[in-house]
Amino acid sequence: MAYAYLTLLDIAKMNGSDMTVGLIEENLNAAPELEVLPARQVKGTSFKTLVRTAYPSTGFRKANEGVEPKKSTYVNKTFEMFYYDGQMEVDNAVATADEQGPEHALALEADGHGRAFLLTGGTQVWYGIAGGGDANGFPGAVEIVDSGLVVDAGGTTASTGSSVFAVVARPKFMEIILGNNTVLDVGDWRKQTITRSTKELTAWKNSMEGWIGSAWYSKYAVARLRDITADSGKTLTDALLADLLATFPVGVKPTHLFMSRRSRTQLQKARTVVLNGGGSGNPNGAQGAVAPVPTEYDGVPIIATDSILNTEALS
Repeated sequence: MAYAYLTLLDIAKMNGSDMTVGLIEENLNAAPELEVLPARQVKGTSFKTLVRTAYPSTGFRKANEGVEPKKSTYVNKTFEMFYYDGQMEVDNAVATADEQGPEHALALEADGHGRAFLLTGGTQVWYGIAGGGDANGFPGAVEIVDSGLVVDAGGTTASTGSSVFAVVARPKFMEIILGNNTVLDVGDWRKQTITRSTKELTAWKNSMEGWIGSAWYSKYAVARLRDITADSGKTLTDALLADLLATFPVGVKPTHLFMSRRSRTQLQKARTVVLNGGGSGNPNGAQGAVAPVPTEYDGVPIIATDSILNTEALS
């Protein structure tokens, strides 16, 4: 049986409001990584942890000869959470004009914010501060991935790149961290007077707020296949996935492969084979056997997500 760990949705169910859980459940299809990656809560908005960077060197010895004691190498890392703030506002005139009632209009707006958060959070997990995410957010995979765990697909068309991330989604390797012992919270809608362009109006206000970050504990938490494009010979293939998994050492295997829907389609086409090349005996020409939608490679599940872009700048 596969290991299972607490995720963002699990924590929301245990600690969040009914509305928060509903928004996450309804919108997880937009950013499924937040349903898969392990998550936990911490008391404050940052924490320190010991990270092993090297194992001790050991060996054999001859009789009556001693050996020097050795030790692992560690570093003390501090991981921070960053404040997510999604402000919601609906004009009372708009809410009361909804044929299904004001509650429907407010729920519709909250649902949009729930989807926006998951897309924003998912994008931040991969691209971080400098890689294309929010500059006020937390570091992402493209910033922390070790250079020895990067494979280049060799695409050449600018700003059409995409990546596949191979992740060890286990708490010893990485986690999504939620600060202040809470989950992103949606409060109660409140009616109040607001000012717009020096003029006042009555509106409904709410927000989706909370502390969130990511912690990458191990050098082998993530590997990246970059510069996948639509160029001929530069699309996603099983051979490239083989190269990506080969970057991990023996004993460490990723639990998930995250990619865009375009990359998954490319892989599906790469797995499609021609059964009959045509000729006089086949007036219908070549017959292809379209491969099923890819769900795994070498036993590692494939997760397609809209959080991984097809417009990455080439590395």
